[in-house]
Amino acid sequence: MSYEHILVDHEDGVAIITLNRPEKMNAMNRKLGIELHAAVKAAEADDNIGCLVITGAGDRAFTAGGDIHEQLEHDKTFSDKQLDEMRDNKNRYEISACAKPVIGMVNGVAYGGGAVLVSSLDMRIGCEGAKFRFLAAAYGRINSTWTLPNQVGWPVAKELLFTARTVGAEEAYRIGLLNHLVPREQLRAKTMEIAKMIAGNHRGAVMGVKKLMLKQMTQDLEAQYMEEHEYTTNVMRGAKAKDAFPEFMARKGLKA
Repeated sequence: MSYEHILVDHEDGVAIITLNRPEKMNAMNRKLGIELHAAVKAAEADDNIGCLVITGAGDRAFTAGGDIHEQLEHDKTFSDKQLDEMRDNKNRYEISACAKPVIGMVNGVAYGGGAVLVSSLDMRIGCEGAKFRFLAAAYGRINSTWTLPNQVGWPVAKELLFTARTVGAEEAYRIGLLNHLVPREQLRAKTMEIAKMIAGNHRGAVMGVKKLMLKQMTQDLEAQYMEEHEYTTNVMRGAKAKDAFPEFMARKGLKA
């Protein structure tokens, strides 16, 4: 499938999706959002893909957020009800709930809608140019209440959402918004190292871990244990030793 505002590459079981409007700091207009959702769903359905990476074109921005020029035009064209329907789409939720792990390769600013997107991903790897700003409270909107607390915890999430202040790369790494912080020249290599490790593991196991973790977020410890026990008993039974440890068996000369 061809796209206008994103690029899609495949490498060793990893789908790399690039937001490609660098002249607009990769601002997310309606078409880019639709294309991003379609690309994620296509990678999710592709048996050759075990992990997804989302990044932005250029050095300035992961994405500066929503395309304000387009939003101004929409304000003139559509009714309040139509605007609410346009904003109330499940694209970001479905990206977050993708059955396969999704990594954000944060190459620059992630502001507004970009911060919402990046906080909905499974993990983030950034460079010194990474900056985050959860802007909704500054301009009379509400978002990220379902994404950010899961990444950095309630007290920090409240501060960032209430203040709408900028979070630099070092602070983002300290509070857990970034899993890794590396120099820009190492960003792609570090991201692909982790993505390929994930893609190289057992697909069913990785997808099962993600499914269970998403389902268990509000459960007590016993309920979490029982969910895992049920899944590994009736959905995906654990591999037997001869299948799980072939390299060890070969090295030790063991027979199944």
